[in-house]
Order: sequence, then C-alpha cells, then structure tokens
Amino acid sequence: MKFSKLFKINEDRSLYPPLNSEGKVDIDLSSHKYVKLWHGPQHPGITGNMSLELTLLGDEIMDCETHVGYLHRGFEKLMERRKWIQCFPIVCRITVPEPDFNEYCFAAGVEELAGIEIPETAQWLRTLTLEMARLQSYLMWIGGQAGSLGMGIIGQWSNYCRDLVLDRFEELTGGRIYHMYIIPGGVRGLLPDGFEARMEETLKTIEEFMVDIDRVMFNNAVFKKRTVGMGYIDPKWIYQFGITGPNARAAGIPDDVRKKYPYLKYPELDFEPVVGKDSDIYTRADVRRRDLLLTVDLIRQILAKMPKDGDFKAPTPNVLHWKVPAGETFVRSECTRGEFAYYIVSDGSEYPRRINVRGPSYTHAVALLEKMIINTNLADVAGLMTSLHTYPPEIER
Repeated sequence: MKFSKLFKINEDRSLYPPLNSEGKVDIDLSSHKYVKLWHGPQHPGITGNMSLELTLLGDEIMDCETHVGYLHRGFEKLMERRKWIQCFPIVCRITVPEPDFNEYCFAAGVEELAGIEIPETAQWLRTLTLEMARLQSYLMWIGGQAGSLGMGIIGQWSNYCRDLVLDRFEELTGGRIYHMYIIPGGVRGLLPDGFEARMEETLKTIEEFMVDIDRVMFNNAVFKKRTVGMGYIDPKWIYQFGITGPNARAAGIPDDVRKKYPYLKYPELDFEPVVGKDSDIYTRADVRRRDLLLTVDLIRQILAKMPKDGDFKAPTPNVLHWKVPAGETFVRSECTRGEFAYYIVSDGSEYPRRINVRGPSYTHAVALLEKMIINTNLADVAGLMTSLHTYPPEIER
C-alpha cells in the first residue's frame, strides 16, 4: 500500500496548491481560498491543554502549527530553586494522569547519585505501582480515543474501570491522582490487608468490560472505516523523530524500556512487548488494548511473586538538609506513551543543579503531529491527535 493511500490523499498533486522549497504549501490568506481555524484548547485530559493553528483548504488541512502554554508549566526551573525533597511534590504535576513515573525517575535518580540501595520489597511495590499507573492511564486513553470519534459510551465504561483502579491507589497511597508514594529511599508503606483480593476483583471487572469494548469499538465497522489506513507513521520516522512506546511498536519496532533497559523487577516478569505492523490509528489503538490486557497479567504476576512484608524504605539523611553528592545521571522508564526519563545533575548542594525531563509527548505532539496532519480531513484531527496519546504538561515542563 502506498504512503499516500494510507494518508487517504490524492496522489495527483495538481489538485493541491504548489509546494515551496521547504515542502510546505504557499498559503496566501488574502486569496480567500484558505481558512484559518483554531482547534482547542479544551480539556478532555488526553490532548486538550494545547491548541492547533490550522490552515484549511475546504475541509482539508494544509498547514498546522502547535501552540502550548495554556497549563501549569516551568517545573524544571522551579526545581532548581527547591531542596531535593521539595521537588518531590512538584514532579507529579509534570504528567498528571501518570504521576508515578515521575516519582520513580526522580527518586531513582537521587538514589543513584547518593548511592542508596532500596530494599527488595520496595522494588516490587514500585513495579506494582507503575503497572497500576499504566493500567489506569490506558483506561483513560481508550475512552478518549473512542470519544474523539463519537463513541461516548466507551468512555463511560473505561472511566468506571479507571475509577476502580483509583480506589486501589487510594487504599495504597491515600491519594487518587497524585500519589506521592514512591519516595527517595523506597516507598511509603506496605500493601494494606486484603489488597490483593480487591485488586483481583478489579482486574476481573476490567477484563469483563474489555470484552464489551472489543465488540462495540474494535469490531465496529464505523470505527474501522475511520481508523484503518488513517494516520500512518512511516517506520523510517521512528528514530528520526524519537518516536517511542505504542506509536513505535505499532509500526513494528519492538522497543520497550522494560525489556531493552530492564529496571526494578521487570527482568523477573514473563512478558514480551506488544507489537503491530500497519502503523495506523487502528493498529495503535489495538496495540494499546493488548498492552492494557498485558498490564492486567503483569499485576497478577507481581502480586504472586512479591514479598508480603520486609523493609520498604532504606535509611536516608535528614531530607531538609540533604546534600546529594555531585554528579549526573539519566534514569528511564516505559510509560504508556513510551520512553520517559529524567536527566539529573547535582553540584553537591541542597538544591538540584539541573533536572531535565524527557517525555514522549514533546516529539509526538509537536514535530510528529505537525507532519502527519497535513492533508488530513478536519473531522479526523481529534482522532489523529488522540491516537498519538500525548499529555501537554510534559511539553510545558
């Protein structure tokens, strides 16, 4: 299948305005052939804290420029003026639907610089927390993808299931959204009594709802008509644009940080990255659906293998006067959107010298989207954006 067919555009460029030396359309707004339209910002939680400045010819996108800045931002600079422990509640806000990956990367980076070895039980609990975060994030996303194409009932089902996972988070951490559970040195506590049984009940409920979601969404002729062959990502773009996670795996690239750069207890779990081949909106959705079910299995494996007691935190210095040894480190993890990493530099003082967050949303929502969206129909913009699964706070960090 040719590239242009996957984009659903006409191969005959004579039907379109001429391209300039940069490969873009020469747009003369005074000709009255084009319409300038702003898409967003709105706040559905998946892509809504950003705006697209679209130039249309009829209902077809000729040009797109991404605009951010509608959200809390500047976290990296804020952390340079906070003590190490004061950074801890800040990092959660960088990715609101998945704060736990920020907690892990920050804590693991500080531990590496300070030479702290966390207990075995804490490693298992961190692995459990990250997979729970992955599960609720996918459930939030799947409702957003369906809703962007007019299938509102899926969001009702998936958000109900997500609320059940948040109930388990509330049991474990005391918080539903911002958990602040993974701290430098380990975690804040062990599993509450009866947690395993309640989590198993939640997982069974999710599996039951996923059967209905398969029938109503993934086996739906209208959903397939609007997603199969649409929003194609060329595998050659993967490393050019820094594409990671399900967006890369749907193009046949089996990269997963949990396998490629193993961390925590993932080497002791039995799984293989979920991979697709057609690299369109439907394939990306299917990869995430299968990854969601894989996460359910991983949570069961973790609960079966992890110790039931033991130390959950290593000794740390007085956190209000903690001078982390000078040095630099790079810590990465695999979140629902791909490789999520922290680059941390310490000058030996009580404050970080520099913290830089590598979130996949930056490349997916700006450079990649602006390239992919050209010649897309206006009605498909929301579906295309959501298929890349981006969180604007990562961009504005």
